[in-house]
Amino acid sequence: MKLLFNEIDKLITRLMAKFGIPLLRYSIGFIFIWFGALKYFPGLSPAQELATSTIDLLTFGMIPLQVSLIMLATLEVGIGLLMITGKWIRLTIFLLLFQMAGTMTPIVLFPDLVFNIFPYSLTMEGQYIFKNFVVISAALVIGATARGGLLVPDPPKNVN
Repeated sequence: MKLLFNEIDKLITRLMAKFGIPLLRYSIGFIFIWFGALKYFPGLSPAQELATSTIDLLTFGMIPLQVSLIMLATLEVGIGLLMITGKWIRLTIFLLLFQMAGTMTPIVLFPDLVFNIFPYSLTMEGQYIFKNFVVISAALVIGATARGGLLVPDPPKNVN
């Protein structure tokens, strides 16, 4: 029974190694395309107001709100398409991190919109922002394999 379990476990591990990174790319790409495309249609994106307020503050109001929303939508859809194709992955991750830096700024700029009770109770907008730490981490994992890098497991910890 133990031998069968080990063989099944090895098979599952090989499948995860083979398909994990592509699935991360596709899922991030799909999310970026979906969320970005919503911004092309005023009122459809739940992040629209927060995004335009953030861009307005960061650019000192120099970019009209509708223009900034179209620019953000185009950036996000572009990141998504690049992520799905797997082309220029380092550029894609740079663009993703640039976009994520903007996405994270409301934590500092608009804490009242991010937290119900600082620092542990998040609003819906705050949850939307904080889930991006997972996206950033996934992008770093994808980037680690961009030039043939291999993922290395953590060494086992001694348990006494």
